[in-house]
Amino acid sequence: MSKVRVAIPSEGNGGLDGKRAGHFGHCDVFTFIDVEYGEIKEVTILPNIEHVQGGCMVPVNLLAANNVNALVVGGIGMRPLNGFKQVGIDVYHDSVRPDIRPIVEDFIAGTLPIITENDVCGGGK
Repeated sequence: MSKVRVAIPSEGNGGLDGKRAGHFGHCDVFTFIDVEYGEIKEVTILPNIEHVQGGCMVPVNLLAANNVNALVVGGIGMRPLNGFKQVGIDVYHDSVRPDIRPIVEDFIAGTLPIITENDVCGGGK
C-alpha cells in the first residue's frame, strides 16, 4: 500500500511524541499519521467523541469518516473490532510500548501483527 492513514488512540494531546492510550474507545484524542511510500508525511490530531458503554460504533464511524485505513491498539473488544472489519479498517496490535513514534516505525516496517479474535479484551471500564 503506497498511502495509508494510521490512527493511534492517544493520551492527552497525542502526536508523534505522545503516548498510546490503553483503551481505544475512551482515549482523549486520535493521532493520525499519514504514511506515503514508507515515510511519515503528516501528523494530525482528532479529539475523540464521548460515547456511552456499548456505543462502540461511535469511534468506528469517526475513524471511517476521517479516511483511516489502519488502527493500532493495545486492546479492543470484539464488537468494535467487528465494526472496524465492516468498514474496511485493519486493526493492528501493540500492547507492549506506550510511545507512539516507535509504534509507527514498526507499522511502517510491517512488523506489527493484525489483531485476532484471541487478542480481544472484554472492553468497558
